[in-house]
Amino acid sequence: MEPIKTTFHDKFRVSSARADWHDYNGGAYFVTICTQNREHFFGEIENGTMVLSEIGKYANQNISEIPKHNPYAEIPLWVVMPDHVHMIVIIKTFDDCRDVPWRVSTDGKNKCMQKIANKQGKLSTVIGGFKQSVTRFARTKQPYFAWQTRYFDRIIRDQDEINRIAAYIGNNVAKWIEGCEVDY
Repeated sequence: MEPIKTTFHDKFRVSSARADWHDYNGGAYFVTICTQNREHFFGEIENGTMVLSEIGKYANQNISEIPKHNPYAEIPLWVVMPDHVHMIVIIKTFDDCRDVPWRVSTDGKNKCMQKIANKQGKLSTVIGGFKQSVTRFARTKQPYFAWQTRYFDRIIRDQDEINRIAAYIGNNVAKWIEGCEVDY
C-alpha cells in the first residue's frame, strides 16, 4: 500500500512509512539504510571481505558509538556494506532515559509540525542522528554523498526472527554477488 500524500503549507508530503499502530519508543528493529542511488561510498567487497573506505570506517565507528549519544539504544549487531548499512537496534524503555529532543517551536505557526514531531519515536532519533553525523563527515570527502530519504525498518517480534536476522547480517558480506545482496 502506497503512503497517503498530505499537504503542509500547500505542498504535498508523503506520510510516514512507519507503522501507525506502534510508537517506536521501545522494542527491537531490523534497520536498513541505503545510500542514494545505491552508490558505493562505504567501500567494496574484495575476495569475500568488506574493505571499508574512510567513510565506511567512520560509519562503522559511528554505529558503535550510538549508545554513548542515545543511552536508551543498543546496537548489538550491524554490518556496513558498500552501499547500505544493516543493524539491529534495540530501544530500551525505562523512565530515566533522556527525552527525545524535539527541536520544533510550539508557537501558533508550527502547531502542525509539532504534531508531526510528537509522533517521532526514539528509533527515528537514533537513525536521524546517525545519518546526519555520517553525512557531515562524508561530505568532507565526497561532496555529493547522500542517503536515500527514508530507511527501512522491521519490528522484530520474537527470538526466532531475531536469530534469522542475525544470521542474515552475519552472512551479508559472504552472500554479496556482483553488487547485489540476497534478500532477507
